[in-house]
Amino acid sequence: MDYNSQIKHWDDINVGDVATFSKTLTQTDMVLWVGLTGDMNPVHIDTEYAKTTRFKDVIVPGLMVAGLISTVMTKSTFGNVYSGQTLKFLKPVYVGDTITAVATVIEKMEEKHRVKIKTECFNQRGELVITGEGQEYIM
Repeated sequence: MDYNSQIKHWDDINVGDVATFSKTLTQTDMVLWVGLTGDMNPVHIDTEYAKTTRFKDVIVPGLMVAGLISTVMTKSTFGNVYSGQTLKFLKPVYVGDTITAVATVIEKMEEKHRVKIKTECFNQRGELVITGEGQEYIM
């Protein structure tokens, strides 16, 4: 496949650029994630256990949700390399929630040829569930 027309170069990226990606997180997604990562935390896989927690139901692993940020980072800077990410988990995400990840370019660092990107995830009610900041090396 020829990606050349999609590659983002330094001059293609501007402060204020926004990319979004939405996905409804399913039980199948959870099973695949747990199998892939080995994350056997009972709050993610055991409904009876989860009922005894403050969440009252199983919750989607935070890093699984944060994986949607990787998608919008790629959309923002296609063809370049992730160099860092901070995350703050604000609210639980449940199976069946639709999460929209948003990436907004907030700074271009000419000397390092990097961009800073504000990253956020919202649920279907518009509640901020994850916030953070990513960086990409622009080749």
